[in-house]
Amino acid sequence: MSWLERLPVPSLGEVTRRIGGLGRSVTRWRAKRRASPMWTVAIAAVMAVMALPLITVVVLALTPAENIWPHLLANVLFGQAPATAWVLAALALSGLAFRSARPTAPAALPLLWVSIVSLILAMGSFSGSFGQTILLMAGAGTLTLVTGTSAAWLVTMYRFPGRAIADRLLVLPLAMPTYIVAYAYVELLDYAGPLQTMLREAFAFQSVRDYWFPEIRSIGGAIFLMSAVLYPYVYLTARASFVQQSVCALEVARTLGRTPLGAFWAVALPLARPALVAGVSLVLMECLNDIGAVQYLGVQTLTASVYSTWLQRSNLGGAAQIASVMLGLVIILFAAERMARGKAQRHHTTGRYRSIPFHELGGWKGFAAASLCLLPFAAGFLVPVIVLLRLSWAAMGDTADAAFWAAATNSFALSAIAAGVAVMLALTLGYARRVAPNGFIRPAVRLAGLGYAVPGTVLALGLLIPLAGIDNAVDALARSITGLSTGLLLSGSIVALVIAYSIRFLAVGLGTIEAGLERISPNLDAAARALGETSLSTLMRVHLPLLLPALGSAGLLVFVDAMKELPATLLLRPFNFDTLATYVYGLASLEQFEEAGLGALTIVFVGLVPVLLLHKAVAGGRPGG
Repeated sequence: MSWLERLPVPSLGEVTRRIGGLGRSVTRWRAKRRASPMWTVAIAAVMAVMALPLITVVVLALTPAENIWPHLLANVLFGQAPATAWVLAALALSGLAFRSARPTAPAALPLLWVSIVSLILAMGSFSGSFGQTILLMAGAGTLTLVTGTSAAWLVTMYRFPGRAIADRLLVLPLAMPTYIVAYAYVELLDYAGPLQTMLREAFAFQSVRDYWFPEIRSIGGAIFLMSAVLYPYVYLTARASFVQQSVCALEVARTLGRTPLGAFWAVALPLARPALVAGVSLVLMECLNDIGAVQYLGVQTLTASVYSTWLQRSNLGGAAQIASVMLGLVIILFAAERMARGKAQRHHTTGRYRSIPFHELGGWKGFAAASLCLLPFAAGFLVPVIVLLRLSWAAMGDTADAAFWAAATNSFALSAIAAGVAVMLALTLGYARRVAPNGFIRPAVRLAGLGYAVPGTVLALGLLIPLAGIDNAVDALARSITGLSTGLLLSGSIVALVIAYSIRFLAVGLGTIEAGLERISPNLDAAARALGETSLSTLMRVHLPLLLPALGSAGLLVFVDAMKELPATLLLRPFNFDTLATYVYGLASLEQFEEAGLGALTIVFVGLVPVLLLHKAVAGGRPGG
């Protein structure tokens, strides 16, 4: 028997099944090809631009002109540490090892928290910029967590005099840039400020040695200022979580004998943990990104070290190595945030939503609740604004000069361009994920949202080198062809700033646009495609008119964030080009607070509009409400 005769002969039914399966395979293939592959190409191009600064920083850190890691480790990053730091670190590592070996032991969970606190204190004991950064992040994270969570719980679950007003006032510090708050508090609390001057006059003190007054230019002052400005991140996320929670779960806890405070600890707080972790993560990233406030307060964080190493010591390789440490911290923050979420799922088990039963607080309890809610607002917004108004009034005739108007014009124009570019990129990413959700686009869109976590100094450092390389290549080509020099087309213009703003604030616009796309029924896409529209024409003729509110909100949020951005602007701006942020920074650095007041107030009041819109969306976000 030949080999041909030994081949199995399929039956008629098997042949039919195979033909039917082939048809289904073709149908699935055609369904996957319903969108143009250009969407994948566009997303790949966007991701390449976003990855460029990060790759540049890593390459510069790994290939410096000279090996200065020993110097950085010994003098810049870590410095000297007392013996207690090593003892705390050993205790922390021992506790973490015990937790890993015996995770179900009764003492495992308390020991874990003690180990984490000990490890933070150990790292913060180092005198270098790494220890200062860890202390700042730990202190600000703890204070904002306590302040934002307690205020959100009071406003959500209790009714007291002034509650509605306090709910709106609590979000206003989010419009205050941290460096402006630092300038205001230094002007108020410094030795030559009005408070210490009044104190010396009242008690006839002759010098600072005659009395004690808290030093605002310190790591403690930086923690207080950061917490006063950044607690709204935690307040808004906690408020949104408490508004969404089921009343039934809280009532069950009460029927089982829990007090209102006990129900908060046992039910509401665990349910809100993902939101609280997200809010604190934003606070920590803002602390890592800040340069104006910490530099002015004399706190040498990693961001300040990158700035001074690059510009003052002219050591680009060393700045890249410090920036790589910052990138490592960002990765650790994201990993910790994902681990904190775990695999637990928290959702409603019913589709019924009832109004929140407020607990009435009257008398001294109501007054205490109102005071607790108004105190963070006063520290983070009211006091700095009063100081700025006083300064602006004192120099009203001199502040609105040509330099101010030029900086204001530059700020508005640059922020508008950056908002337009960021919204366009966010729309491309969000719509590509909707119409072509393949194995590349889905993770790429998620990764694109991580740009907000990259500090501005890292972005500036990573962008300047490749953009300068492109400028040099274009200039050499133009000289060889025409004999004319093109100059710095990218690195020496606002193009570099627009790219940096777009990368950093893309996540702000992407979240808003994706939320808008989720409200549009997929049936509209199917109907448009059935009528012969392509994915691009469907976007132009169907989705864009429906997305106008979301596009406007996204553009406004990016616009305001770009107005406040300082680190990237300081490092990438062209010569003799000032925005309001750098204008205020420059005047404050020269101790000219009165001249800086009007510029600072302009930034603050522009930022109030999106903050109030964001609060409205959060406070009215309860389903069924």
